Amino acid sequence: MNDSGEPYEKTFAALPPAPGRAFARTWWGQAWLRALEESALDGDQVRHGRRVARSGAVGAVSVRPGGLTAVVRDRDGTAHRTDVLVQEFSPAEWDRLLGLAAAESGYIAALLDREVPPELAQDAAAAGVELLPGIGDFDPRCDCGEWDHCPHTAALCHQVARLLDQDPFVLLLLRGRGERELLDGLEARSAANARARTPDGGAPSDPGVPAEQAYAAARDGLPALPPRPDLPPAAGQPPALDTEDEPGGLDVDAVEFLARAAATEAFRLLAQALAPGHADRPAPAPLTRAEDAVRLTHEADDVRVRSRLAAATGRSRADMERAVLAWDFGGAPGLAALEDDWTPDRAALARARAALAAALDDGEAGAQAPVLRRVRARWTQTGAGRQIRLGREGRWWPYRRGEGRWIPAGPSAPDPASALEAAGPPG
Repeated sequence: MNDSGEPYEKTFAALPPAPGRAFARTWWGQAWLRALEESALDGDQVRHGRRVARSGAVGAVSVRPGGLTAVVRDRDGTAHRTDVLVQEFSPAEWDRLLGLAAAESGYIAALLDREVPPELAQDAAAAGVELLPGIGDFDPRCDCGEWDHCPHTAALCHQVARLLDQDPFVLLLLRGRGERELLDGLEARSAANARARTPDGGAPSDPGVPAEQAYAAARDGLPALPPRPDLPPAAGQPPALDTEDEPGGLDVDAVEFLARAAATEAFRLLAQALAPGHADRPAPAPLTRAEDAVRLTHEADDVRVRSRLAAATGRSRADMERAVLAWDFGGAPGLAALEDDWTPDRAALARARAALAAALDDGEAGAQAPVLRRVRARWTQTGAGRQIRLGREGRWWPYRRGEGRWIPAGPSAPDPASALEAAGPPG
């Protein structure tokens, strides 16, 4: 026991199986699992351990300063004594951590609410105290004979992530101090800080300076901004999901596709943000749900994913393929040219007629000008299977007749003659 009479070791009853459940919801629980994944030399052992933990094969977990212990059973019922050791904090490290936590009343309130403020972890790391484990901080021990992480130690770590979600003081006990001892230390530090700020219970001895004055002084002494980061060579690869025990009702392939698509889109947006002149260009309009579904279908290789996206937007597979082709030629404006059957106002129609007249007059000598029939913002060449469409942005989009439908035939052009030529020869 410690000086406050609190036992140095706590035992948590075995948790029930967790099929289809994420092992960590909190950021600190997720950081714990990242440390496991980064420490293990064999990722297959980590995935195997996750399945073992899901099955409920991890027994009661004993937590003490510097270590975890549990009995983990194989499928055949063989029991293994499993330990994972974690480095304890030194007295100096505890002193720095308590000083940081006591200096902010919000930190103490969060800890009492079973929350770990990310700012506390960041401040502690800056002071040389790594609250959360990192690469190589786990020392696995198991009587199965593995010298690195085995499925049993990995299962124990996954189970502890569930415990950390419920009670972050589990992590602090591992680092060397129990909840009561820690809170007593914080209370003593807080009281000492309060006495230092208000001697004899009076007003603070240092009234400080007005906020505007402090800001002006800080602004004048601010260092130059760091150089802009370079664009990575490609979008990152999101982690693969555990598909051994697929959760009911969840399409793992679809979720992994969405993660990859999000990474690709983030890379594209970052490339735009780092491009010269980005700040001077207007921000594009956000995509509608239907537009985003087409964008995602454009990136999807899996037929099932493409079919689900088509159904979600009320399109047939053929209609979705046409929409994807339009997106390929021109993004959201290209899709609008396909689906937005709009009527130009008088000014826009006058400009369109002038552009058409100029295009037809510029034809080769002796060549018969094409006859175009207009319906709203679409001009169709009679008997030629060609059509041009005027987009709301003022550009012209080529279309060609095929299989009883008008099919996008290329990217937009600034004038109707170029668009008509891009639609291909009459036929």
